[in-house]
Amino acid sequence: MTPRMIVVTGGAGFIGSNIVARLTAETAHDVVVCDRLGTADLAKWKNLAKHPIADFWSPEALFEQLERHAERIEAVVHMGAVSSTTEPDADLILRTNFTLSRDLWDWCAIRDARMIYASSAATYGDGETGFDDDDDAKSLSRLRPLNAYGYSKMLFDQYAVRQSDRGQAPRQWAGLKFFNVYGPNEGHKGAMKSVVAQIWPKVQAGETVTLFRSHNPNYADGGQMRDFVYVDDVVDIVEFLLQSPQVSGVFNAGSGQARSFADLARATYAAAGKEPSIDYVDTPVSIRDRYQYFTQARMDRIRAAGFQGQSTPLEEGVRRYVQNFLSTADPYR
Repeated sequence: MTPRMIVVTGGAGFIGSNIVARLTAETAHDVVVCDRLGTADLAKWKNLAKHPIADFWSPEALFEQLERHAERIEAVVHMGAVSSTTEPDADLILRTNFTLSRDLWDWCAIRDARMIYASSAATYGDGETGFDDDDDAKSLSRLRPLNAYGYSKMLFDQYAVRQSDRGQAPRQWAGLKFFNVYGPNEGHKGAMKSVVAQIWPKVQAGETVTLFRSHNPNYADGGQMRDFVYVDDVVDIVEFLLQSPQVSGVFNAGSGQARSFADLARATYAAAGKEPSIDYVDTPVSIRDRYQYFTQARMDRIRAAGFQGQSTPLEEGVRRYVQNFLSTADPYR
């Protein structure tokens, strides 16, 4: 019998490739990746090199390939996006993050395929309205993202809920509001890499790292707080959803605990067996008025839906990342 397919868009990227690693190891489905790899000297192809994917599709051929294999497709895990919060081309962001997602949603609804997609904690803006992942239309309308990336993700969450309320949804659908995810296979992300990955070269060399100075009197320098979540933990949520077709909605995907950037830096030094050395520089003026000082995911709804996974403590997640990947000759999962 020909196996069913799970298609992972953005499957050569950071979170996408970690999902592919899990699925190719633990599912009987054929796992197909849709992505762009870029130039051969970049790292994205290496994110996939250890995993027996069934096929690789270019984004331009996505809908043609979906139609060709429609009878086999069980689910689309849609991680493909413009993920830079500083991308200046708002039209590009909307075309990629909203329009493509909308068309995938409509295809899955018509073809009876399930859809899990990447939303973002950027939908919460400065956090003034909190970090509750209530997914009714009224709650979503209260959110005020601070950039075009967050707006594009909020817009699609609203579309998904509206279509679901109209009975025009895939048989299962779920959006995941990823918080500050860190872990292996993010080397290609440049300035959008996690802070652990960005400071690692200096930590490894025993040098001083720099963090942003606080411009908010309520937070010390380095005391700005984020919900840092190890990538394995968010992959656990995706796996839970794929195993739980009765669960639909928009859910947070974080650790449920806010920790400071200084904590993160100290954990990175500790994982390397080095004494911490941290200095501070002014937050760039270009992002200062849109800078988040606190994020913390409320994880109640996904747990109420049946998810029983446990979040990896920050120090343990950083230790695994540093010792199993960043400090090795082969840092790819």
